Amino acid sequence: MELTWYGRTCIRLRGRDAVVVADPYIGVVGPTGRGITAEIVTFSHPDESPVPKSRAKAKRSRDGKTILPTSLETAFVLDGPGEYEVRNVLLTGVRTFRDDHQGADRGKQTAFVVELDGMHTIHLGEIGHLLTEDELADVGSVDVACIPVGGLLSATHAAELIAQLDPRIVVPMPVCKDDADCREALARFFHEMGGEPVASPKLSVTLSGLPAETTTVLLESRGKVAVPGAPAEPAPA
Repeated sequence: MELTWYGRTCIRLRGRDAVVVADPYIGVVGPTGRGITAEIVTFSHPDESPVPKSRAKAKRSRDGKTILPTSLETAFVLDGPGEYEVRNVLLTGVRTFRDDHQGADRGKQTAFVVELDGMHTIHLGEIGHLLTEDELADVGSVDVACIPVGGLLSATHAAELIAQLDPRIVVPMPVCKDDADCREALARFFHEMGGEPVASPKLSVTLSGLPAETTTVLLESRGKVAVPGAPAEPAPA
């Protein structure tokens, strides 16, 4: 499985059976999607970007609140809790929240667990809380965890959430508004995790190649929002 980060919470998982793209918001990948293609798209929460007038009649997510970039209009879209099987890929959407007050401040969201190439990857969106026992039961075992850093989830709670999930690989997704805030948030998160991350343009991993100990991988952005200190690269066709 190959994992690529495009900025904020936009992640692409490329497996043998399908390609899954999480959170390809137009504010991150643009109205055309910057050439990103996939068979499956997941949205953790509705897009908050202004809708371009030229895209007012474009294809939307199931809840009608998020416009799909043109390069992803043919993808199968998921944006809510439930268990799904699409193109031999199993996906589980777990109801979570973007704050620690049951969504009262920033609303509900969905964390998606994707089973691809024999591995379980959880995309936590912009989660703002630790998981309950019931939520952990719905999530199940996790090999790779994509977690937001710099949002409402503090560095301490982010590390505690990783301890709850106990993945082999951790992929932080900086969601700060500027580079300085992201650098500080990442530094706090790495301190809480107790080690330095492995920097990489993308992550390629197999089930047999998963590390024995939890390893944090800091990816370079392939989209408009770069990892602080790393140049952004153009998205592949």
